Amino acid sequence: MIRGGAIGDFILTLPALKVLRDRHPEAHIEILGYKHVAALAEGRFYAQAVRSIEYGPLSGFFARESELSPELANYFANFDLIVSYLYDPDKIFEANLRRCGARQIRSGPAKIGQEAHAALQLARPIEELGLRIEDLAARIYTSPEDRQMARELLSSCRRPIVALHPGSGGENKNWPLECWIDIGNYLLSSANFAGSLVAVSGEADEDQVRQLESIWNNSQVRFLKNLPLPQLAAVLENAIFLGHDSGISHLAAAAGAHCTLLFGPTDPAIWAPKNENVCVLRAPNGETSSLRYETVRDALRF
Repeated sequence: MIRGGAIGDFILTLPALKVLRDRHPEAHIEILGYKHVAALAEGRFYAQAVRSIEYGPLSGFFARESELSPELANYFANFDLIVSYLYDPDKIFEANLRRCGARQIRSGPAKIGQEAHAALQLARPIEELGLRIEDLAARIYTSPEDRQMARELLSSCRRPIVALHPGSGGENKNWPLECWIDIGNYLLSSANFAGSLVAVSGEADEDQVRQLESIWNNSQVRFLKNLPLPQLAAVLENAIFLGHDSGISHLAAAAGAHCTLLFGPTDPAIWAPKNENVCVLRAPNGETSSLRYETVRDALRF
């Protein structure tokens, strides 16, 4: 499977990959993708190996009649099936795969339309093989090592753990930071909450988290930054999670967290995780900032 894209895009493809794995449990499956993202699948049920899509010689496959890397040509020829989600409108990449002797190629959508849930759209190349996708809920299977690392990271935290992710891939998706501060202050001052807050973040969330760190100098709060995604999945799998329409929210849902997700300009009918452990709150006018603090507060169950 050739799958670039961000965290959420990759996770939305997992239901299709699961059908392949369930149908062919003994098959050798590899993923050509961004290694830090595809690590969620490597050695964790879905795939035996991951190869970097940023490998330099791969660029030759995007040019007509180019000289192809013999190593990659042999690599692609060894697979019985290649499923590619690369943007390839002129079929140049596909033609070069066929030059290598690739046996069977299926192409998935590089962009998601508005006609169906994203996971269903991404499953179409698998359905072309005669395999039916009945469950659109993505799942991540953490390893014993992932769970052990999570236990160590959370060893000082009291339960229940409420995990907050105040960022996303777009500023217009984000709930105002002062609302996040209000939610955190409410939990920290509530007589009914004896657990811990865990704020998770990546590089794109640095500004928000820096402000939260200056406010919540409290033993009940942990800040976990830039964790490898498999470890983050293990941290979140037993947590209560609050986030936006983001890749980390898809990660939390697929890991098993009890999620409350805030949607504004994007359509949850297409983009929200299909997991039963997810509650979606959508701003009625499409502006995330219009979601009332009280509405979000009352949706949290701890």
